[in-house]
Amino acid sequence: MNASERNGPWCQPLYEAKAAGLILYGRALGLSHGEAEDVVQETFMALLQLSRKPDDPEHYCLRAFRNRALNHRRGFWRRLAREWESVRWFERGADQDKAEIEAKRRLAELPLAQREVIVLKIWHGLTFEAIGTLLDVSPNTAAGRYRYGINKLKLCMKGAAYGRDEPIGEPITILDAPSPFA
Repeated sequence: MNASERNGPWCQPLYEAKAAGLILYGRALGLSHGEAEDVVQETFMALLQLSRKPDDPEHYCLRAFRNRALNHRRGFWRRLAREWESVRWFERGADQDKAEIEAKRRLAELPLAQREVIVLKIWHGLTFEAIGTLLDVSPNTAAGRYRYGINKLKLCMKGAAYGRDEPIGEPITILDAPSPFA
């Protein structure tokens, strides 16, 4: 029995659960959609070649994908192609509304470190401790990057589409307020 036959039973459910999220993660790391798909395929081909199942397959998969994605980005010609494609950071579907398009555009404008943590936290559901382990930073650093990135998104989205900027009612006036000095 070869390695891919031994690893198939645990790799397939992992692929089905994580492939779409890994493509989004690859996009957050600066890859085009096609490049992200290629790196997902390379990652799972490597997982199938392992001699045994890793202790934490999801973490191992994310780490392997991240390493391959960062290596993939380093090529000069790939960088040029990525810069041309950067206008379409996310493919736009017909069902997207203006707020969603604006949020994706703003996410793409965040620094890589903040964008990466936001994608890992929201779309992959990782804890800050797990993100810190994956990125080789402290959990506090991961939480700070998340907080700063989310705050930037909120500030950018104010007035555009952020739901909490709507007025909640008429202002009230307090009559006969006591004097602060007696």
